[in-house]
Amino acid sequence: MSLDLDRLIERADELWETSILPSLSEFIEIEALSPGFEPDWENKGELDSAIALFSKWLVNQELDGMTYQIHRIDGRTPVLLVTVEGTGPGEVIFYSHLDKQPSRANLWSEGLHPLKAVRREPWLFGRGALDDGYGGYLCVTALKMLQEQGVPYPRSHFLIETCEESGSYDLPPYLDALTDELGDPNLIVVLDSGGPDYEHIWVTEALRGLVAGNLSVKVSNEGVHSGMSGGVIPSSFRVQRILLDRVEDSQTGDILIPEMHVEISSKVRKEAEQLGNLLGDELWSQLPVVDGLRPQNEGAAEILLDMNWRPAMSVIGADGIPPTQTAGNVLRTNTDLKLSFRIPPGVNAEEIDVILKEKFEQSPPYGAKVEYTPDAAADGFHAPAMDGKLAEALLDASNHVTGLPPMATWVGGTIPFMAMMQEKYPNAQFLCTGTGGPGNNAHGPDEKLHIPSSKRLTAVLSATIAAVSK
Repeated sequence: MSLDLDRLIERADELWETSILPSLSEFIEIEALSPGFEPDWENKGELDSAIALFSKWLVNQELDGMTYQIHRIDGRTPVLLVTVEGTGPGEVIFYSHLDKQPSRANLWSEGLHPLKAVRREPWLFGRGALDDGYGGYLCVTALKMLQEQGVPYPRSHFLIETCEESGSYDLPPYLDALTDELGDPNLIVVLDSGGPDYEHIWVTEALRGLVAGNLSVKVSNEGVHSGMSGGVIPSSFRVQRILLDRVEDSQTGDILIPEMHVEISSKVRKEAEQLGNLLGDELWSQLPVVDGLRPQNEGAAEILLDMNWRPAMSVIGADGIPPTQTAGNVLRTNTDLKLSFRIPPGVNAEEIDVILKEKFEQSPPYGAKVEYTPDAAADGFHAPAMDGKLAEALLDASNHVTGLPPMATWVGGTIPFMAMMQEKYPNAQFLCTGTGGPGNNAHGPDEKLHIPSSKRLTAVLSATIAAVSK
């Protein structure tokens, strides 16, 4: 039976309205913090509640040939594995996650709350609506629509974890334990990405990796009045500045560790120019920067390279520094910083951990007590070229559903699962996509899912899956 794309579009709209959005709204109400942010996750039980909610929805889909099981390894967050037997050749693994980043309700706009689903067209607001609660719903629905049309589809596995926002450190043991169940996939689909607009279907070809750690500097055993000690005891904050200068040029933002860089090929530069010409000033203007701020490097192409193919450092947290309102005239004992480094595809994250520790701890300035503790490490990802029949199906479906061809992009963020799966299944093809886009604020205040583009992607993904069995 041939695939009816118009019916896919209609059915995707129906299923989102009657099935996905009601359950996704319930999911938003579960805090479901990732274990890196909630050490007591097991006793709180919210990750289990998120899986239970999705499983309940899953059963109601009444998919032919479906089985599912919640897998648990002692001390690790649970994983849900769903298998749907195929009616045609090939195998696909779909990946998503149900754990979330923390929420600060006081930062959300009036009438919005991270744990309350609010629909304001074209958006669904709430923590986890976008990242990545919708992913499992969308993928299962894409397969369901093929069953309804009687179109052959491949054997499908839906792997849904609850540790992604903490770097997926619990996932590798499950991948090993479930090797037989996961089979030999032709295609791996990940719905944890997006692109620069909501009109196109965006395919992520590259993701940066991540290295994070805590840099601690201690100079005294107790606070000392700054009138007595300022200029005598070296400030722990100034020691931090000296140490950060070892790895980053504070004037340019350039990372000074050669091993964190890759050669940017002429092909990548050309793609950056082409994508930059398409996006223009919008690439910078869509960012919520203060008036008058300029990018680190001017021009859309350079911004894209900075965002995806060059390493960068961010200070994302600090301890030992009191709020300005309550700060006294005391030279503080210590300054601890949480550092996050984005690294381009091709850089080995674990090797960088070792290099950073050596750079920071060798010859401490003034003999201060300096310790760098690695906290997270994940390699980047660069997708292989997509098979002809899959690329053709994606192109045809995208043109039919959106009126526009699919577009390739890069994403500066990190999805640790991608590198893990590429290492485990080197011959598989990858489709990393999603409906993240401008202003969606994943992880931030007013996180929201763009509903119309999510409906369109459901239809396009359905047609692409069918192509695996052609």
